[in-house]
Amino acid sequence: MTRVKRGAVAIKRRKKIFKLTKGFKGSHSTLFRTANQQAMKALKYSYVDGRLKKREFRKLWIRRINGSTRPFDINYSQFIHLVKRSNIHLNRKTISQLAILDDQAFMQLLSLVEQGKT
Repeated sequence: MTRVKRGAVAIKRRKKIFKLTKGFKGSHSTLFRTANQQAMKALKYSYVDGRLKKREFRKLWIRRINGSTRPFDINYSQFIHLVKRSNIHLNRKTISQLAILDDQAFMQLLSLVEQGKT
């Protein structure tokens, strides 16, 4: 039986892992077995943390909106309810950016919502 040399396939496989682990410390980027383990772990963390990031940012936007509406004697849940009832299609990120960066636009939004309240 003829001999099969797998050099190209194995090198390609290892290169793929080393490309993922570039910048890792010590043997985590130089030795294949540890690099492979660290690459799998890193990919798992990136998946989980990507989902946590979405959660954290939504919480941040809600807090910003709540903090911006409280001085006008309206809390977050009432404000969001009135925004939806007024048929204003703005997401929480946009509303929180308005509250921070453009006070006048946020005031206009509040007045629109207050008009829809009655």
